[in-house]
Amino acid sequence: MLHKFLLYSNRLVVTLTMVASISTLSFSQDTPPVDYYQGACKLYGTALRTALHNIIDGHSVISYDGLYTAFPSTDTKPNGKIWDIYSDIPGGTPSYEYTHGVKKCGNYSGEGDCYNREHSWPDSWLGNTNPARSDLFHMYPTDGYVNNRRSNYPFGIVGSATWTSTNGSKVGTNTYPGYASTVFEPIDAYKGDLARSMMYMSVRYYTEDSGFGSSGATSKSNLLTWYANLMYAWHIKDTVSTKEINRNNAIFTFQHNRNPFIDHPEFVAEIWQTDLKPQVVKLIPGVNSLFIDFTRYLDSVAAITVENFACDNGGGNPVAVQWGVENDVSKLLLSFSTLSGGTLYSMQLRNLKALMVC
Repeated sequence: MLHKFLLYSNRLVVTLTMVASISTLSFSQDTPPVDYYQGACKLYGTALRTALHNIIDGHSVISYDGLYTAFPSTDTKPNGKIWDIYSDIPGGTPSYEYTHGVKKCGNYSGEGDCYNREHSWPDSWLGNTNPARSDLFHMYPTDGYVNNRRSNYPFGIVGSATWTSTNGSKVGTNTYPGYASTVFEPIDAYKGDLARSMMYMSVRYYTEDSGFGSSGATSKSNLLTWYANLMYAWHIKDTVSTKEINRNNAIFTFQHNRNPFIDHPEFVAEIWQTDLKPQVVKLIPGVNSLFIDFTRYLDSVAAITVENFACDNGGGNPVAVQWGVENDVSKLLLSFSTLSGGTLYSMQLRNLKALMVC
C-alpha cells in the first residue's frame, strides 16, 4: 500500500492505495499492562509529564555491571550480534560486529576494538547519579571508540563533519537553530530511538534531578527548547520501530517500567509541542475502513464530523467515524460504504483540531 501526507494551506491531503483485501489489522504498537497509562488519560503539558513520571517512577534498578547481563535481551540483532546503533548499517553490512560478552572494553585505539556502555544521556549531564546512570532506557551497547568520540556532546545536526564513523555517525558543529557548538549526529535510522530515550529521561527523572548537571541541551532533567524541538522532529521523522517495541518489552521484564513515548508516541506533542496542529503519523487501510493515527489528541466534535473527511474516486465521506480507538483519542477509525481494492484515493482532512483539556 502507498500513503503520502501533504499539507496544502489548511488542508491535509492524504494519498493512499487501497489493497484488495486485508485479513487482519492490528492498531496497537505494543501491549503494556491493562490500565498502565490510565492516570495520564487526556492530560497535557506539565500535568501529563507529572502523571507519566508517577507511572514510570520507582523502577527496579539494574546495577551498572548488570547492564552487560541485560543487553543480550535488549539489544541483539536477528543474527545474534550486538545491536550497536553507532556501527549498524540497516540493510547493509557493517564494518564490524560484536558478540555479547566478547571484546568488552578495555582499551581501544579505533573502531572495532571493543564495546562498552553508552549513556545516550551523558553521565556528566546526570551527575553520575543512581539510578539514572544505569537506566536501560538510555543505555546502549556501542563501540567504545565511537562512544568516546561522541563524548558528552548533545545530539544535533552536523554541517561540516570533523569526524565520521564507519556507519555515518558524525561529530561537528551544530546547524540546527538554537545551538552553535559541537554535536554528535547519529544516522537517520536511530534518531527517533535516541529522541525517545531523551524524552524518557526527561520524564522519568522529573523532580528527581537535584544531582543532575546542565549542558548545552539540558537543564537538569529539562530539555532546552532547541533540543526539545529537534528531538520532536526526529521523533516524527523516525517513528517507533519493531526494534524499539521489542526493546521496550524486554526492559520491562528487568525494570518493570516502560518508555511511554514508545507505547504512546502522541504523548510527545502533548508535552513538548502543545501549540502544533494535529499531524498524521500513520494510515492503515482496511476493507471499507481507514485507521488514522495523529500526533495530537483530537477534539471529539471535529473528529466525528464525517464531512471533515472526503475521498475522491467515489469514496465520498465515511459513514461513521470512531473517535478514540483503543481508548486513545489521537486515533480514528473511518468506516466507508464502499472502497474498491487497488484504487488510488486522495482524502482531504478538514477542520481537525487538538483536544482542549480544561
